[in-house]
Amino acid sequence: MSTTMTRSPRRNRIRGGGRVAALFLTPFFALFVVAMLAPLCYAVGLSLFADRRSGLGFGGFVREFVGIQNYRDVLASETFVAGFGRLALYVGMYIPIMIGLALLMALLLDAAVTKAKRFFQLMLFLPHAVPGVIAALIWSYLYTPGVSPIVSALASGGIQVNFLGASMVLPSIVNISVWEWTGYNVIILFTALQAVPREVIEAAYVDGASGFRTALSIKTPLIAPALSVILLFTVIGTLQMFTEPSILSRATTSVTSTWVPNMWAYDAAFNRNNLPQAAAASVILALLAGVLSWIVTRFTSRKATS
Repeated sequence: MSTTMTRSPRRNRIRGGGRVAALFLTPFFALFVVAMLAPLCYAVGLSLFADRRSGLGFGGFVREFVGIQNYRDVLASETFVAGFGRLALYVGMYIPIMIGLALLMALLLDAAVTKAKRFFQLMLFLPHAVPGVIAALIWSYLYTPGVSPIVSALASGGIQVNFLGASMVLPSIVNISVWEWTGYNVIILFTALQAVPREVIEAAYVDGASGFRTALSIKTPLIAPALSVILLFTVIGTLQMFTEPSILSRATTSVTSTWVPNMWAYDAAFNRNNLPQAAAASVILALLAGVLSWIVTRFTSRKATS
């Protein structure tokens, strides 16, 4: 009898806790369904149709079911596939530079004088506080010959650089992204470094480890989870790249309206009025983002357990 009575309050507490958790999680799941799942399901449905002219072409458009034909057309598009090649080159340059700089600055902040930390955190974070469109406009001005003080200063020193040329426009976009996102990721890594037990660091110093050795062999491995999160978000954000090349396309012919996959989808929807193909391209990007997220998560989890 006593066992039954002791179990009953415990079960009631568990049920009560479950109800409270469900109550707090309901708004999140409702917003997730409305803002994420519903648009994705609509895009999948739309991608299975195509707009065709009715009759002899004198009538309006009729939406017909075409199955996966839109996906075939999108994947057969040379400009769409070429956009992924540019994204691959972008990732190869951007991720090592940005994560390397963020890690270096976070380690320097962690070793800095206490009074200077707040100041440098603010200075590093300020570029991220600038909206992406504004940042792209600022750098577009700084890249444009004839108006850019940077280009003029380099030219006065005998250095001719066309930041918006075909061979330099990708590194120029990488520079914009590094400027925007390095400070944000520095804050994440610096916060992770603050959670590293001071006893471990002091023990390393007692054993004779230098500051460089401690940062490389002690601190960096201990903040590997934070580095994994940054890598995951950066990979997902790369597939969503749109703002920077879209703004630069107004200043140079080296960036076309279909330069990256997101711009290809935008062009299909609003310039070519082909919403089903734009939906198919969006679904392909969503699936690729999911696959890459899974790969990054599996890779980083293995590294953490090994």
